[in-house]
Amino acid sequence: MILSVSRRTDIPNYYSEWFYNRIKEGFLYVRNPMNAHQISKIDVSPEVVDGIVFWTKNPENMMPRLEELAGYQYYFQFTLTGYGKMVEPGLPDKRTHMIPVFQTLSKAIGRERVIWRYDPILLNHHYTIPYHLRAFKEIAGQLRGYTEKVIISFVDLYAKTKRNTQMLNIKPLVKEEMLELALNMAEIAAMNQMVIESCAEKLDLQSAGIAHGRCIDKDLIEKLTGNKLHGNKDKNQREDCGCFTSVEVGTYHTCKNGCKYCYANFSDERVKGNVKLYDINSPLLCGIVGKEDIIKERRFL
Repeated sequence: MILSVSRRTDIPNYYSEWFYNRIKEGFLYVRNPMNAHQISKIDVSPEVVDGIVFWTKNPENMMPRLEELAGYQYYFQFTLTGYGKMVEPGLPDKRTHMIPVFQTLSKAIGRERVIWRYDPILLNHHYTIPYHLRAFKEIAGQLRGYTEKVIISFVDLYAKTKRNTQMLNIKPLVKEEMLELALNMAEIAAMNQMVIESCAEKLDLQSAGIAHGRCIDKDLIEKLTGNKLHGNKDKNQREDCGCFTSVEVGTYHTCKNGCKYCYANFSDERVKGNVKLYDINSPLLCGIVGKEDIIKERRFL
């Protein structure tokens, strides 16, 4: 079993103490977002977990206690872009703070276990193609030797995401623009000794030297563990997503990064309300088990 920690919220940034407590206890609860009264009990002991994939924009709060993950194989999907506070209001300065954090994490756990994400790519009057290429080149140069792979994707504007990005005046990307960005980014990645892949993109970027990636990467987990994994592509993800099947442990509307393009957290008010329920000792992230809730242990073959 692979744990996804988490596509729905930045657990390393805001809820690492909760996660470390869950590791100690050996289990956690996950509420079904499609059925509010259905809760799964997940065994997270090292005997059951084949690997953990952490998704984060700032793992700094988690890093002092990484030794507590000694019984697990894991890697980080670390998003690091050129956006400022207007787009990613909850994050520290990229040059002075986040790039050094990335470098420190890589030194601690190895560059093969820190995947750089430059995504999602959006265009407007400020964040133009030349801007992205300058930012990507600068970050890539700073991360050379600290990662082996970079993943890119282009923004998907869902209905509620469009509402939250209105002030950004995002310009729809056309195929020619995506290919121009892809070609140049592939060249920059190669110059900095990085493999470059795309995330859940309909557009085939193979001609630009960019393969379809798998953020939950079966091959990487098998390499880290030395064991063969049995399973298939995750049927719960988008059609163009190549991720291996995993168990998502996060909760929607709990991330405090405040990124305007986020698809998992549409409402600041809902986030504020859920965060008030955070209890580091609860099996459930930012929630309370009610009388009508049904808890079932999730079994894995």
